[in-house]
Amino acid sequence: KYNYNSFALQRIKINEKSVYNDITLFRPMCVCERISFFKKSNVKRHFETQHAAFAAKYPVGESRKKACAELYFAWSLEIARPGKPFTDGKYVKSCMLNMATELFADFPNKDTIIQKIKDVPRTVHDRAVKMASEIERVQINDITSADFFSLALDESTDICNTAQLSIVGRYVSGDIIREAILPMKLTTKGEEVLKVFMDFATEKKLPLDKLVSVCTDGAPSMVGKRKGFVSLLCEQEKRHILHYHCALHQQALCAQSCGPELRDVISLVIRVVNFIVARALNEHHLLLHSNVRWLSKGRVLARFAACLDEVKAFLEKKGITHPELTDQDWLCKFYYLVDITGHLNQLNVRMQGHGNTQLVSFTSKLLMSFQERFRDFRAHRNLFKFITHPHETTLDDDQLSVIPGTSTASFELETVELKSAEIWSTKFVTLNAKLESIICECEHLAKEHNTAFLTMFGSTYTCEQSFSHMNNIKSNQRSVLTDESLNACMKLNSTTYEPDYKAIIVQGHK
Repeated sequence: KYNYNSFALQRIKINEKSVYNDITLFRPMCVCERISFFKKSNVKRHFETQHAAFAAKYPVGESRKKACAELYFAWSLEIARPGKPFTDGKYVKSCMLNMATELFADFPNKDTIIQKIKDVPRTVHDRAVKMASEIERVQINDITSADFFSLALDESTDICNTAQLSIVGRYVSGDIIREAILPMKLTTKGEEVLKVFMDFATEKKLPLDKLVSVCTDGAPSMVGKRKGFVSLLCEQEKRHILHYHCALHQQALCAQSCGPELRDVISLVIRVVNFIVARALNEHHLLLHSNVRWLSKGRVLARFAACLDEVKAFLEKKGITHPELTDQDWLCKFYYLVDITGHLNQLNVRMQGHGNTQLVSFTSKLLMSFQERFRDFRAHRNLFKFITHPHETTLDDDQLSVIPGTSTASFELETVELKSAEIWSTKFVTLNAKLESIICECEHLAKEHNTAFLTMFGSTYTCEQSFSHMNNIKSNQRSVLTDESLNACMKLNSTTYEPDYKAIIVQGHK
């Protein structure tokens, strides 16, 4: 109930025998080793009578104490932000001592000052949690005050093979578009995802009526027609919410539309690669003959092409023959796949000349796949086009209905005024500076439209980035990290906000 730490007290365990059984009690003990009871009047009286000089010398709110408190927050931030273990405080202190010897040789008490810095892991953890909570509070306030916001959701697994859900919010704060990672949760099903999100939204009082769009991957738990998160959220809010499949995921899926001929090429490459990496000694021997670093995740085909001569020599030495590796037709298809996976829309100069006609079928299938995958973006092309070409775009009632709180009649009147403005006659030659001012000053609804769509996510890249940082934090050595600690490190790493040490200290004294 009371903050006894302000009296420099420590809680100790005392065993007292009663008539019936042993009872374990906790009592506060002062630094002078006097034991008291958990009663504020008794503790305060002891502090004022026995340690009055200490209270006069170090009053509450004294500037030195504030500076020390801010130091510990800065110390903890530098450890937690890159995802380092909380126990690295000792390593940081050791580095400071070694550097101080060279940089501050004229200060005789430098080591004494540095040694007084507490490097207790629990202190670093507590400070990191407080800073993350303060940043989250500011972010929630900005989201609440924003006109619109959008969400991106994605799922992955941590080092313990536990499902983790990453939710990122995107909103406009002032003139800056910001992204904020909301706390990660353990969940997999669409109903569970909705419950976790709604509980958080209710607790933080998020204005869901300002939600414009949701960007997810293609998992059934996200996009299922009946029990997917998006469908359940629309049903919960009783309105249509724009939903987009991550552009990065769709682009990757388009590459899977190759026919059986090209699929056979990939299968052979996979078999050869699996043979080489199955034994570490094989890979080691291959490195001796190759100047190119062996397989890099996500660039298997490109690395295989770079090491193709060495791979053929290595397989011949092992007595394994693959005639396809010397067949010009197979190599033509293989290098085409190398270029497609590296560029998708461009063909390398290797593919110029004889043999290109056999690749027309795959190119046509790839184009059809792109048209099919990105149709959700094309369905709202006019809404996106209005941001850059409002004088050429006309929006109907159905298209404007996706923007919460927009009046169609008022929007049409302002659009007519915007189109008749003299600025459009220059055909965007002098548009750069004037467009912002005319939208901000004259066209309120046009500004709302642009703001709403600039908050939309095109991909779940930020979620994927958060998972990469999660894997860095929750490693084999820190696999039992609590959700509170993980979320604190994730928040401090991903945010563009800086924690307000003074506000946290003032809040702690209340």
